[in-house]
Amino acid sequence: MTPRIAVIVKGYPRLSETFIAQELLGLQERGVGFDIWSLRHPTDIKEHPAHKAITAPRRYLPEYLRREPLRVLRGVASQVLKRGFWRAACVWVRDLVRARDLNRIRRFGQAAVLARELPEDVTFLYAHFLHTPASVTRYAAMMRGLDWGVSAHAKDIWTSPDWEIREKLDDCAFAVTCTGIGADHLKSLAPPDAPERVGLVYHGLDLSVLPAPPKTRPAPEPLVIMSVGRLVEKKGYAVLLDALAGLPEGLDWRFVHIGGGELKGVLREQAEQLGLAERIDWRGAESREAVFEAMRAAHLFVLPSRIADSGDRDGLPNVLMEAASQKLPVISTSVSAIPEFIDTGRSGVLIPPDDSAALTEALAGLAGDAARRAAYAEALYARLVADFGSDAGIEAVLSRMAPYLSQS
Repeated sequence: MTPRIAVIVKGYPRLSETFIAQELLGLQERGVGFDIWSLRHPTDIKEHPAHKAITAPRRYLPEYLRREPLRVLRGVASQVLKRGFWRAACVWVRDLVRARDLNRIRRFGQAAVLARELPEDVTFLYAHFLHTPASVTRYAAMMRGLDWGVSAHAKDIWTSPDWEIREKLDDCAFAVTCTGIGADHLKSLAPPDAPERVGLVYHGLDLSVLPAPPKTRPAPEPLVIMSVGRLVEKKGYAVLLDALAGLPEGLDWRFVHIGGGELKGVLREQAEQLGLAERIDWRGAESREAVFEAMRAAHLFVLPSRIADSGDRDGLPNVLMEAASQKLPVISTSVSAIPEFIDTGRSGVLIPPDDSAALTEALAGLAGDAARRAAYAEALYARLVADFGSDAGIEAVLSRMAPYLSQS
C-alpha cells in the first residue's frame, strides 16, 4: 500500500483559511496522498480556486455527537478493547478535569470516530490548528498507535493554556507555525530535549497563480481605501471606522470592505452614527477574483489588527501579502508577526493597535503623498518576492512528513 496521511481541520473549506488550501494543494502537486477530515461542515457559500483544485476526499466527523449517536458508539466500541484507547481516555479525562470544558466530550467522540474510520494505509495524522483539531488528532493517534504533527497559526497559540500546549508538544512528532513570534512562544514550551520539534514555516504565496500587479492605478478621485477580513474583534474595524471619521473634511475618499463576520450589524450601525455610511461599500464575502479586482482598483490597503479581549490575534494575515502582490501600499498595526513582513517607514506604515488617532494620521499622510505610496508598494512587493514564496514552506512541511510517507 502507498502510505497516506490524514489531514484534520476545524472546518473545510473556509475562505478565511486559504493558507491551508494552498499548502494542501502544494502537497498534492508533490504526490502526497491524503484525505481531509473536518470537524465541522462548511458555512461559506463560495470556495477558493485552490479548494476546487484539491482532489482529496472530504470527510466530515460528527459535528454534534447527539446527531450521529450510532456512528459515535461504533467508533468507541471499535477502540475500547485496545490499549491505545485507554491511554487516550486517561489523557482526555485529565484534560477535561483541568479545562472543565464540555466541548472536550465532543473532541473525544470525534477522535473515536476518526480512529475507527481511518483507512488502513494512513501512516500519519496532521492537524491544522493547535487547539481543537490537535486535540482530536492527538486522541485518535493514541487510539491507532500513530504519530502526528500540527501546524499552529494564531488564535490557537495565544488562547490555549500553556499546560495544554506543553503536553501536545511533548506528544507530537513536530509542530510548525507561521510566525517568528509564535515559534518563539512554542519553543519556550517545547520539551527541553527536543527544541527542533518546533519550526518556523511562513505560509507565503504562490505568485505564479496570481495576477501581475497593475502597471498603473486609477486617479485617486476619490481615494479608494480598502480592507479584506472577517468582521470580528481582532481585525480592529471599529478602530478603523473611528479613524475614517477623523479624516480631513476636504479629502474625497471611499472605503471598500470585503468579508463577512459576526460584527457586521454592529459596525454598520457605528458607521451610520459616525456619518460614514454613504462613503462605505460593505461587499460581504467575495470570490478571490473579486478580491484581486478590488485591490487593483484601490489606492490604499488597511488592516488594523488588534489583540481581542480573549487574547485572540492575527498571525501574519495572508491578505497583507495578497495586497503586496498587487503593489497596493499597506497600513497595518504592530501586532504579532506583521512587523516580520512590513518594515514601517520603508515598505509600509505600522501603527500601535487600538490607536485611531495614529491611524487617521497615517491614512491622511499617505492619501496626500502618491510618491510615498508607490515607494512603499514597490518595497513591499520586493520583500514578498524575495522571502515569502510558498514553495519553501511546503517543502519544509513535506520534509517533516517524509519519514511517514516512505514505503518500507
